[in-house]
Amino acid sequence: MLSSTFRRVRTELLPILADLRFAIALLLAIALFSISGTVIEQEQSAAFYQANYPEAPALFGFLTWKVILAIGLDHVYKTWWFLSLMILFGSSLATCTFTRQFPALKAARTWKFYDRPRQFEKLALSAMVPTSATAASLAPLAQALAQKRFKVFQSDNALYARKGLAGRIGPIVVHASMILILLGAIWGTFTGFMAQELVPSGDTFRVQNIVQAGSWARPQIPKDWSMRVNRFWIDYTSTGDIDQFYSDLSVLDNQGQEIDRKTIHVNQPLKHQGVTVYQTDWAIAAVKVRVNNSPIFRLPMARLQVEGGRLWGTWVPIKPDLSAGVSLVARDMQGTVVVYDTTGKLIGSLRTGMSLSVEGIELSLIEVIGSTGLQIKADPGIPFVYAGFGLLMLSVMISYISHSQVWALLEDETLYIGGRTNRGQILFERELVEVVNQLQQEELNVAAAPLVTAEAGDLT
Repeated sequence: MLSSTFRRVRTELLPILADLRFAIALLLAIALFSISGTVIEQEQSAAFYQANYPEAPALFGFLTWKVILAIGLDHVYKTWWFLSLMILFGSSLATCTFTRQFPALKAARTWKFYDRPRQFEKLALSAMVPTSATAASLAPLAQALAQKRFKVFQSDNALYARKGLAGRIGPIVVHASMILILLGAIWGTFTGFMAQELVPSGDTFRVQNIVQAGSWARPQIPKDWSMRVNRFWIDYTSTGDIDQFYSDLSVLDNQGQEIDRKTIHVNQPLKHQGVTVYQTDWAIAAVKVRVNNSPIFRLPMARLQVEGGRLWGTWVPIKPDLSAGVSLVARDMQGTVVVYDTTGKLIGSLRTGMSLSVEGIELSLIEVIGSTGLQIKADPGIPFVYAGFGLLMLSVMISYISHSQVWALLEDETLYIGGRTNRGQILFERELVEVVNQLQQEELNVAAAPLVTAEAGDLT
């Protein structure tokens, strides 16, 4: 029973998996759905898709929010059918490698001498070179081929030469690299995670706000270390636009001791134990103020819902019973806030370290505290993907190597020579023609040698 099942799989299923047309169809399907995952926003709320992909009118006549949510186009790369396509494509590549590429490599390494002249008629390029009885030798041909970097094998009156066997390994390496990329992508999907944190300057935090996570991602989430934002600041241009924002981060162990530290900015992340921390966003977290001679208050600032900009605001009480207060509004971290009185009237502005008289009290601005927006990611599959792409680039270079073969047979004072190659046909023809011309020239030199000797004797 088991043997019949294995035989059926081998005779029916494996040829389908190894079919080039089947592999191309799978690759096109993966590319199509990957494009859809790029065009359609991923991992958004249902309300987002309802607002952007309504039922009337439907995009392209069929694409609505119901379709997107039903088939998983809102998280394409994690759906069972997309992962199945990738696994099936990898299986197709592996099957093709073992059933076609390895046998082809074995056939290329296995060769035999041609012992009959008619065998040369089947070659794409062949020639006959007449030889004299005195010059009937394969040694000149072997030497000429060796000069062109052929590996030569000789047996009595037959010769075989080849070069570029590495070119036969190229397709195998291509398949191996693509399988490695697929395995890395699948492994990263199941074991990776992404989190987003908005942390005020000076605070310590642990990774908690997980946005995306694979089924086996829990071991990757940091448990034995936390992070502290030592300082967050923004550099501005002379026109007031943001030039770059920075976060000075420390990695702390469970005892609070610093074990790593780096100042990060856009495209310069911190990496620790397979986790990468990127600088992605910013906000204003709080302000420190003093009213008259009171202690310094740290008041949180909230994002205001306004169009055309980003504003943060807070309320500062100016009476002990909290019956009155002023509003502070800030738009950036350049150390300036705008002050409004209890009726909403603009009073003035404050810069860090300055004071302002407001309704009989002295309001001092001590500091504007920013929050850094961090994206924390771990993808254990990335090393496999990078290795796969590196191997793919290597395989492309290997695939350009031509695998060339030459056969020769010396019989009845005639040298039969022929060959074939899998690519670079014109260059191979030139090489073989040069070898034939060299042999013919040597034959003429050998034939002319007795005549020159005789003439020299007559002169004597």
